[in-house]
Amino acid sequence: MVKVAVIGAGSWGTALGLVLHENGHEVTLWSLEQSHIDEMRRLGENPAFLPGVKLPQGLLFTSDLAEAAADKQFLIMAVPSHAMRPVSQNLQGLVAADTILVSVAKGFDLQTHVRMSELLQAAFPQNKVAVLSGPSHAEEVSRKIPTAVVAAADDEQVMRAVQELFSNGYMRVYANPDVVGVELGGSLKNIIALASGICYGLGCGDNTEAAVLTRGLKEIVRLGVKMGARVDTFYGLSGMGDLVVTCGSRHSRNRTAGMMLGQGKKLADIQSEMGMVVEGINATRIAYELAREQGVEMPITDSIYRVLYEDYPIEQLKIGLMQRDKKSE
Repeated sequence: MVKVAVIGAGSWGTALGLVLHENGHEVTLWSLEQSHIDEMRRLGENPAFLPGVKLPQGLLFTSDLAEAAADKQFLIMAVPSHAMRPVSQNLQGLVAADTILVSVAKGFDLQTHVRMSELLQAAFPQNKVAVLSGPSHAEEVSRKIPTAVVAAADDEQVMRAVQELFSNGYMRVYANPDVVGVELGGSLKNIIALASGICYGLGCGDNTEAAVLTRGLKEIVRLGVKMGARVDTFYGLSGMGDLVVTCGSRHSRNRTAGMMLGQGKKLADIQSEMGMVVEGINATRIAYELAREQGVEMPITDSIYRVLYEDYPIEQLKIGLMQRDKKSE
């Protein structure tokens, strides 16, 4: 048994807390809001983010970061990407040098555009940092539906430790040393999921879905390789696997947001109605800028950027993509 704190009690943080508790570890779940902590303790579930899933009695809760970080072998960083920087700043001086930090957020830092593991490594240079990613909806993991994910780290021993930490009968964890590829696959697929949802919202069909996924994966590979990732990583769980599950599932926030956009709803109204973070919105802006910095062509990403940030008419999206210059595959 090891002592673990999950920093972030959203749907994914809660689901991972359940996995770790199932594996026999002492798990503390941290949330910023004391009212949220009180609600979970009182109801024995997390109704705001994971309704209907019972939380075990042995699970610990706190809204105090110092208490959460104290005497822990692992900190699972499960806050949304936009919150990772402020939460990391608030953790300064509270994390022991031998604690391993594991990022499970799929996105980029809003200020610097760095990946989550890069942000954490800069904030905690004395600590080892790892990543857990892959096709994994919290709604299914929390109900013990078989799932396969990827643990990535520059340090082989740390990577294997994270693999061992999360592995059980319904959570199969593979190891992959390509941290860049694993993180980029998890972040960039959210953009393609927005595009997929928009197409369905516009009344397109399965043919369009196949085209968006296939050409979207090409975009992810082009940018990823230019930024130092391995090609084969994107054809694994954290690339194609995560792309398929995010574009095709009713649990996907990004796909849902895209469908609502395609049906004519305004972005601000969608975000308010959903009440949860849609990572693809910020990822689109950052990927758009990274593609220009790296000189990489990403037509689907460019189109979603124009829809989100330049008021490009949503009904023109499929026309613009279909009428691009003819190319070889």
